Amino acid sequence: MRAMLLVNPKATTTNARTRDVLIRALGAAVDLSVEETGYRGHAATLAATAHAKGFDAVAVLGGDGTINEAVNGLLNPINGRVGGGNGGGGGLGGGADERPGLIVIPGGSANVFARALGLPNDPVQATGAVLEALREGRRRVVG
Repeated sequence: MRAMLLVNPKATTTNARTRDVLIRALGAAVDLSVEETGYRGHAATLAATAHAKGFDAVAVLGGDGTINEAVNGLLNPINGRVGGGNGGGGGLGGGADERPGLIVIPGGSANVFARALGLPNDPVQATGAVLEALREGRRRVVG
């Protein structure tokens, strides 16, 4: 599986040490490309690029704002790639015309979306839960 990790270095609870631990853990499980966001809206651009380049998943280490941007980028692809018709998207390991799956790793202050998914608020613990789900082939459709 090819995944792009989007890191918001300015997210409230994100620091270089945690980021590096998560990169090593995720990189051991998937073919990982890492991008840091540099400005407002950058996560949307990066997620759309990941979709256009055929990544299987986009992982986000950041808060709710970064996750929101990434989702918007996945829903509004570039270079003519379109999702699976009704906006349902494909998820992990889907076909070429499906959207990449979204992997959420909380790195903000509130982490409302991550909590709604039942993820631990700690980014290292959340990464462990994500890796377990990947190993077991579990995914969740959010609509």
